[in-house]
Amino acid sequence: MIINPFLSFPRKHYDCMLALLLHVALGATFVLYFGWLTLILALVLPRFIASAMGSYLFYAQHNFPGVSFSAKGGWTFEKAALESSSYLKTNPIMAWFTANIGYHHIHHLNHRIPFYRLPEIYRDFPELQKAKTTTLRPTDIFRCLRLKVWCVETQRMVGVRGL
Repeated sequence: MIINPFLSFPRKHYDCMLALLLHVALGATFVLYFGWLTLILALVLPRFIASAMGSYLFYAQHNFPGVSFSAKGGWTFEKAALESSSYLKTNPIMAWFTANIGYHHIHHLNHRIPFYRLPEIYRDFPELQKAKTTTLRPTDIFRCLRLKVWCVETQRMVGVRGL
């Protein structure tokens, strides 16, 4: 993300090189003072786990059992928002940590609604409560991760074996 812009237009994207140098300097300083193992356990591993969790949250809210996609002729903005993105049921702590990302279908309807108002919108509009849902239960996670591709014939997401 920072090397290609710098190599393409160095004068315009000099800040990319500064960011890269800053990260290398901070990483080297961290290794010199605390060692490689601490760098891996304190910085790399938590970032990897957080990135994996964020990636799954995005994946699960767009690829879940019951998701619906439409071709150009049957596509509408509202239908895409309500049927192609999910409501992810979370507890209040997880909702706080994820900035209410569970109300993803509402976000797709109007991205300008602040994250702290999403539960209020969900509560006040009954039609938004009929959205397709997913959870963070292990069985639901497994079901979501098995889905890979949209099958036009059956009009549903399937795994590789379902092809």
